[in-house]
Amino acid sequence: MAFFSRAISSFFAVLLLAIVTEARNIENSKNVGFVRTRGAHFVLNGSPFLFNGFNSYWLMHVAAEPTERYKVSEVFKEASAAGLSVCRTWAFSDGGDAALQISPGVYDERVLQGLDFVISEARKYGIRLILSFVNNYKDFGGRSQYAQWAKNAGIQNINSEDDFYTHPVLKDYYKNHVKKIVTRVNTMTRIAYRDDSTIMAWELINEPRCNADYSGKTVNGWVQEMASFVKSLDNKHLLEIGMEGFYGDSMPEKKQINPGFQVGTDFISSHLIKEIDFATIHAYTDQWLSGQSDDAQATFMQRWMTSHWQDSRTILKKPLVLAEFGKSSKDPGYNQNARDTFMSLVYRNVYNFAKAGGTMGGSLVWQLVAQGMDNFDDGYSIMLAQNPSTAGLISGQSHAMTTLAHLVNSPNLGQVHGRHTQGVGHHPLGMGHHRFGR
Repeated sequence: MAFFSRAISSFFAVLLLAIVTEARNIENSKNVGFVRTRGAHFVLNGSPFLFNGFNSYWLMHVAAEPTERYKVSEVFKEASAAGLSVCRTWAFSDGGDAALQISPGVYDERVLQGLDFVISEARKYGIRLILSFVNNYKDFGGRSQYAQWAKNAGIQNINSEDDFYTHPVLKDYYKNHVKKIVTRVNTMTRIAYRDDSTIMAWELINEPRCNADYSGKTVNGWVQEMASFVKSLDNKHLLEIGMEGFYGDSMPEKKQINPGFQVGTDFISSHLIKEIDFATIHAYTDQWLSGQSDDAQATFMQRWMTSHWQDSRTILKKPLVLAEFGKSSKDPGYNQNARDTFMSLVYRNVYNFAKAGGTMGGSLVWQLVAQGMDNFDDGYSIMLAQNPSTAGLISGQSHAMTTLAHLVNSPNLGQVHGRHTQGVGHHPLGMGHHRFGR
């Protein structure tokens, strides 16, 4: 009898283990598909995908040193606990100290393995990655490093970093780097990057700008060429440009929306390129409107987001992501309450736009860091464990966006996601900055 009881117990233990394992597998399988677009919406495994996310540009740089990788794990763990499901980070570091690409086509395998770890760890915590191929600025090399490499090689007619967009040698350097990253096989997961659904999207360049041509046409031509090239290597992943959202010559009447200056890009024409799957905007009102009041900055932010959401909906017919925003602790008169108020405004807008007909897929705050990373603090850094009010805001937005995605997928679709949406001005969690203290 005892043997029979033990056998029955063992059977049920095995059955329970099988059920638990199967449940986990089902849960994980929900996340293994590639994020795709359907019209102006993101979808995952056929269901609406709305997200709250973050930037952490430093992940590969830090993970190149194995003893420092715990910082990557810490940020992913905290982010996952706060419901953050998308992270944007650099897949570049050109020339200089601890470079990924030491010189054209010459790579440090240690740094590549750091990127392998970042992707593997993101997969573990259920976080999707947006990986950027090159920087507009000199930080981590950027366009100027590409130009310098060509000069060092004795290439003629390299006059400025803007030649990055037009000179065939510089364009080949860039294409070779893209191919190196996209076709790499991860040494930890054994999955080629182009086959890994942990990666949500590729980004052509972080914040393209061009002083030589303010019309946007030079950058536009480059985007068309490079978007086609990326898609020829990988048609599974989404692709975006990395733009800030400045309007250009294709719709000159919209230039008044810009913050008083041009950067040589055209939000409309470049995002109409068919190989580009979704639009992005960035917003740094404290830099762009430096010295202006918080109210003036909030007014600009409202207009900036509204204009791009409407254009993405009606002209581009593609999803929109607010891919960088933040408020610097180095601003004159900064306090935590000012940052939380600004983030509340942004999050409320993102939610309301997503609710009122979709198109707005989510936002990525700049930026999360781990504890002990004060040397990476650019003023915008957020340590979730040390900023409970901000962490509460972030968690609230994550929950709101996830809940909205489920509502959009419900039979009551028209009530939530239609032209006649009621109560669009109300975030379900209020988003008041005093409500989320731990």
